[in-house]
Amino acid sequence: MRRLLPFFPAIFVFLWSTGFVGARYAMPHAEPFTFLSMRYALALLILLPAAALALRGAAGVSAPRLAHAAFAGSLIHGLYLGGVFFAVRHGLPAGVAALVAGLQPLLTAVMAASLLGERVTARHWAGLAVGLFGVALVVAPKLGQASGFGLGQLAPALFAVAGISLGTVWQKRFVGSLDLRVGTAAQYVGALLPTLVAAHAFETMRVDWTGELVFALLWLTLALSIGAIFLLLYLIREGAVSRVASLMYLVPAVTALQTFVLFDEALTPVQLLGMALAAGGVAAATGALRFGGRRREA
Repeated sequence: MRRLLPFFPAIFVFLWSTGFVGARYAMPHAEPFTFLSMRYALALLILLPAAALALRGAAGVSAPRLAHAAFAGSLIHGLYLGGVFFAVRHGLPAGVAALVAGLQPLLTAVMAASLLGERVTARHWAGLAVGLFGVALVVAPKLGQASGFGLGQLAPALFAVAGISLGTVWQKRFVGSLDLRVGTAAQYVGALLPTLVAAHAFETMRVDWTGELVFALLWLTLALSIGAIFLLLYLIREGAVSRVASLMYLVPAVTALQTFVLFDEALTPVQLLGMALAAGGVAAATGALRFGGRRREA
C-alpha cells in the first residue's frame, strides 16, 4: 500500500476530473440536487457496513468529531457541488464556473495560513498564481462564449468555492485522524440532508432512468464519492491543506483532455500552454507532500 502513496495525487486528480464528464451524462436526465441526493444516499448505503465494522475497533470516535465530519461534508459535498450545479443550471457559463472554481487553491491557502497556521512560502504563492493563470488559459475558449449572466448566477459558484475551501480546512482542523470509513460516512450524512432539502424545495425530483444516468450515478458514486474522496481525505490528513488544494489546478486541464478523447472537443494551442502552466504551478506550489512522516513528491 505504501508503495502506491506517491501516485495518490495523480489518481485523485484523474478521478476528480471525471466528475465533470459524469455530470455531462447525468444532467439531461435528472435535476442537480435530485441527482446529488441519489449519489450521496447510494454512497452512504455502501459505506455504512464498512463504517459499522470500523466503529468496533476505532479509537478516537466521539459525537463531536462525527459532527465535525458531517459539517465538513456539508461544505465539501453539499455546498460545493450543489452551488456549482445550481449556478450552471441557472445560466452561469461552464467556463466561468471553472474559472471561479480555480480560485479554490488560493482561498484555501489563505484560510490554511490564518486558521491552521500553515506556513505558505513565496514559492507556494508564486506557484498558485502561475497555476491560476494556467487554468484561465485552459478555460479561455469557453470564456469567449460567456455572456448574459449576473450576480444571481455568479454568487452560488462563489459560495461553492468558499464552501469547499472552508470544508477542507475544517476537516484538517477538527476531524484529524478519524477512521476514513467512519469519517466519510459521517460526511455524507452531512451532505445528504441539505441537498435533499434543496431538491424538495427547488426541484420536481423527476428522474429519467436511462442507461446514461445509471452509468453516471454508479461511476460518480464509486469513483468519486468513495474513491476520490477517500484519497482527498487521506491527503488532507497527511499533508498541508494548502498544498493538497493546489492539485485542483490540474483538474480543468485533465478534464479538457478527457472531453477531447470522449466528445472530440477541440484543444487549442492556448489551452495546451495553459495546461503546461497549470502543471508547473502545481509543481511549484506542492513541492513535496508528507505521508506518515516521510516526504513524497506530489
